Amino acid sequence: MILNIITYPDPSLKEACEPVKEINEDIRQLAADMLETMYAAPGVGLAAPQVGRNIRMLVMDPAGKDEPRQPRVLINPQIELSGEEVCSEKEGCLSVPMGYRANVMRKKQVRLRATDLEGNDIDEMLDGFPAIVIQHEYDHLEGVLFIDRISRLRRSLYDSKVKKWLKRKSAD
Repeated sequence: MILNIITYPDPSLKEACEPVKEINEDIRQLAADMLETMYAAPGVGLAAPQVGRNIRMLVMDPAGKDEPRQPRVLINPQIELSGEEVCSEKEGCLSVPMGYRANVMRKKQVRLRATDLEGNDIDEMLDGFPAIVIQHEYDHLEGVLFIDRISRLRRSLYDSKVKKWLKRKSAD
């Protein structure tokens, strides 16, 4: 089932998430629905708070357009940033309206620790694009959007556009 994606400036996107206590059928169904929603959007990642669930779970698929799908479900992920800083060019977000994109500085490498849907531990290094995707989605679990990582000026200009857009939208 395709889920509704919550968009900025909804205050729930600013909340830090609670750990998943048990991997049960509800969590498995949510993961399947999140993957379906992510692919339909289309996107490369989606965190539970983006679909109204304040839990530490995310899905991602960093596969390129011509590669087979590589869906991942990560429960209670933890990341350690390492490597040099790189620019994530034209980063976007399914929860940031109007297709807004901006350059964001991210770390090139990430050590990921998480649990999969079968309860198996994951402990691996991610590099390049997958590392950027996990940082973006992990931020959602901490109540941070990529627009929180851009300059104040760019953020202020974006906020002004969103306010105008919301005003027009509510008038329709």
